[in-house]
Amino acid sequence: MKKGEIIEGIVDRVEFPNKGIMEHEDGRVIVKNVLPGQRVSVRITKKKKGRAEGLLQEVLECAADEITADCPHFSQCGGCTYRNYPYEKQLALKAGQVKKLLDQVYINLNEEPAYEFEGIKGSPLQTCYRNKMEFSFGDAYKDGPLALGMHKRGSFYDIVTVEDCRIVDEDFRLILQSVLSFAGWKELPYYHRSRQTGFLRHLLVRKAKKTGEIMIALITTSQQGYESEIRELAEELCKLQYKGTLAGILHTVNDSVADVVKNEGTTLLYGKDYFYEELLGLKFKITEFSFFQTNSLGAEVLYDTARSYIGFLGEDGKQDKVVFDLYSGTGTIAQLMAPVAKKVIGVEIVEEAVEAAKKNAELNGLHNCEFIAGDVLRVLDTIEEKPDLIILDPPRDGIHPKALPKIIQYGVPRIVYISCKPTSLARDLEIFEANGYHMEKAVCVDMFPGTVHCETVCLLSGPRGRS
Repeated sequence: MKKGEIIEGIVDRVEFPNKGIMEHEDGRVIVKNVLPGQRVSVRITKKKKGRAEGLLQEVLECAADEITADCPHFSQCGGCTYRNYPYEKQLALKAGQVKKLLDQVYINLNEEPAYEFEGIKGSPLQTCYRNKMEFSFGDAYKDGPLALGMHKRGSFYDIVTVEDCRIVDEDFRLILQSVLSFAGWKELPYYHRSRQTGFLRHLLVRKAKKTGEIMIALITTSQQGYESEIRELAEELCKLQYKGTLAGILHTVNDSVADVVKNEGTTLLYGKDYFYEELLGLKFKITEFSFFQTNSLGAEVLYDTARSYIGFLGEDGKQDKVVFDLYSGTGTIAQLMAPVAKKVIGVEIVEEAVEAAKKNAELNGLHNCEFIAGDVLRVLDTIEEKPDLIILDPPRDGIHPKALPKIIQYGVPRIVYISCKPTSLARDLEIFEANGYHMEKAVCVDMFPGTVHCETVCLLSGPRGRS
């Protein structure tokens, strides 16, 4: 194989995350956006001894169990990967990927995997499941017409207008079409990241699955001259016939060079700057930038699973246990544990999330929760209480290497680790295993049907928790 050469072959398997493996006579080839069993042509982009990486050129033959994608944007949009794969096959693929990563931990430690793998739990909804979307403004191709949607697969700049997106419901699609139509009519310029000029950046839509409340936020640069158009757009959005209920419309300014939704000042155009969602009997107040699981019904499965792994906290109804909820976000897990714990202490680096957690705990009448803003690495040194149980739900990169020893030092009998990236979990798990902890069981929860992602919940027992 040579760089630039186009080769053909059959995809043997797909490893996390989205790494198709094709065995070739000249070595292994890694290619994205493929399914096991597909015959594909691949252009080689990188070549190393014994393996290569390539870009998919064409699917020459479909896999035996491949189906027609239910989304017309699937071939172009980079938002989903497996919409052409039956859902049961998606679940099996993800579960197999995670189990292989977890098993490898013990192989690396020269041990036999001795944990219970409980497979994967599917999402209650496979379509229309997302409660939040950040759509980007751009052009469909260089100097092409205005587009609003998701990045084109494999492209940093081109945007696909996803007016028929399958992972959101009809209210999201209605809002997207209305905003795009208005912006095109008024000839509002989008923000060019390379030139750092323009106005429109993102459209943020959030909708609660249980309450049906909708929040709309238009994110633009601070460029002047479009104030009347923004007000007029808000008026048009108020006239739409929603299945849910419009709670508020916001205008947020973001002049950051980075392609992220960032708040540098927000104006309320209509209604209120928050809405409510419900999970497992608890009520949550959500603002524009609040962290909240993007699949509300899937989150109930995830948190109910975590709660079952935690098990009973006290004997004979005693509420005498202190729980640490590290990387606590808006405090969802902490509040689920509060009714059966003496005290729950949540630690989260995002200050807005901590403030939301405090308000949500008050909203739910929970007075034994304490939420601390700060980095887990540093905050642990300031907490006087000692935990009886620790819950971990870190970001995708996992736990800071210097925070791990501090967590392990507590010597709690049980740790529940919730991970959104199994490679980070596997890395951290090796450290826990090397320091006297053992993974008793693990299960996957699919929060993102059609994509490569899933959550994993693990129960670790420590030296004091061994039977």
